[in-house]
Amino acid sequence: MARQELHAIEQELGVEILPGTEVMADVGSHHFVKGASHVLVPQPSTDKHDPLNWSPMWKAFAIAASTSVSFTQGFGPLALAPMFPDLEEAFDAELADVVRFTGIAILVLGFSNFIWVPISTSFGRRPAYIASQLVCIGSSIWRARAQTYSSFMGASVLNGIGAGPAETIQPAVIADIFFLHDRGFWNTLYWVFYMGSLMVGPIISGSMSLHVGWRNFWWFNTALLLASFLMVVFMFPETKWHRLHPDEVLKNLAEGKSVSPAGSQEKVPPPASDAKPTDMGGEIEQSRTQTTLNQLSHQATAERDPWLGKGTPSKQQWKLYQANAHPFKTILYDLWIPWKLFAFPIVEFSAFVVSWSCSSFLTINLTQSQNFAAPPYLLDSEKIGFMNFAILIGAAIGLATAGPLSDWVAARATRKNRGIREPEMRLPAMIPYVLLMILGNFVVAFGYEQKWPWEAIVIIGYTCAGIQVAAIPAMVTTYAVDSYKPVAGSLMVAITVNKNVWGYGFSEFIIEWVIEDGFVPPISEYQFQTVHRVSTNDKLVTNMCLITLWCSFGILFYYFGKTFRRWSKNSSVHRL
Repeated sequence: MARQELHAIEQELGVEILPGTEVMADVGSHHFVKGASHVLVPQPSTDKHDPLNWSPMWKAFAIAASTSVSFTQGFGPLALAPMFPDLEEAFDAELADVVRFTGIAILVLGFSNFIWVPISTSFGRRPAYIASQLVCIGSSIWRARAQTYSSFMGASVLNGIGAGPAETIQPAVIADIFFLHDRGFWNTLYWVFYMGSLMVGPIISGSMSLHVGWRNFWWFNTALLLASFLMVVFMFPETKWHRLHPDEVLKNLAEGKSVSPAGSQEKVPPPASDAKPTDMGGEIEQSRTQTTLNQLSHQATAERDPWLGKGTPSKQQWKLYQANAHPFKTILYDLWIPWKLFAFPIVEFSAFVVSWSCSSFLTINLTQSQNFAAPPYLLDSEKIGFMNFAILIGAAIGLATAGPLSDWVAARATRKNRGIREPEMRLPAMIPYVLLMILGNFVVAFGYEQKWPWEAIVIIGYTCAGIQVAAIPAMVTTYAVDSYKPVAGSLMVAITVNKNVWGYGFSEFIIEWVIEDGFVPPISEYQFQTVHRVSTNDKLVTNMCLITLWCSFGILFYYFGKTFRRWSKNSSVHRL
């Protein structure tokens, strides 16, 4: 949408349209390409190879392959918890030492995205997926064959390097191939499969460790990675597609360049001398009619985009990588942009909410063996692993409710706002999941400490943990991506680095903290020091209170998020 149209719509509605604000209905004489009853955001080009135009079959293939990568790369790193006793015996190590396998992999995983996201942005999602899966396959074989503690640690580091795309690239793929009104569901699906892999891993590893040995689990993991690798090779064409920013359209028109709509590789004739910026890309067609949203005919929509829902990938999109005229410039940008994004309040909010929401699940993963293998439970690795089914069921509930709820809340608010959607409209949907998070943390913390029946801890506490970890991160990352779509990959790097640095630190001190103070302080207790009472055991705001604190900032962002976006409206991140 060119600047003239934005200004005209702003005047007509009396609404400021900032990056992240989307027009979801026709405004006066301004009409948009639609699908069913929705204005399509972003507006697709008229190129049959545009991923937004792909048929449902090709989109299904691409999202299935992408989801398989997210699942298989997340399957191994956190699968160690039920086999901690076996690893202690195999490598003659203490519990804190084997927990470090998980912590180191988490830390390296976060920073590895400074490799994968530049590759993804510069050369495409496809080469990043293919190369990372090969690294993960090598690390899994290494884990299966490791004979010493240091060797297994080396394999854990390599696994962390290879598994980075699981946390960053699929949100970018979703933004590549799906329109705005569908992204709440697909981002929730992504979080459920990724977090679900972290839940299913311990279930399977616990059983296999007991019956066939922990090494066989890593051979099984290798087979899963190989299957996903083949899915990417044969089912995942390149989804990266450059859409012209209004500044690029105006510049190209001023220079009389021959450009293709929305950045495809296809050559098109140069524009006529009297062509308007809006002619590029088929984004807007103005007419004298006052037709409303539901009255645009299928024929009229087909004239604007004849390939909508019928497109296919091109041969170019099946290549191993996509050519880039300025790869080094792009890579340098991708190394710098995640750090720059930390200066944006919306990114900081999303990063902290995701970090501590995921730490709620990490706490369970790291402490379940410590609690349930000890008296009075004395459970074996298989039974402890099976307890993760409750988290998985919770994640399924989160999938079934969170995405549709956030999309419904945003759509309802959009209708009340005369068809103008603001990213902040999703945030109220977080409320029920924050309450479930509080309940789950209290049950786990006090259940562990007071040795409640395992059924109460698992059915209530673990299930609530699964619901919230599928819902809350998906909502806030969707909010952040909607606000800064051009840098979705770099944004996920910023969030992942924040999350995984905290996860590593938590894994380093959680075991000794539990031994020293019990389960309540690390998980849900709020303690502080005063002038009159000082104790070395006093802690600051801990896990549950921190999650509640960061989520409560959603109230601030609901009312002032647009102000924060206004601060960065002229930033270069919106033109990448």
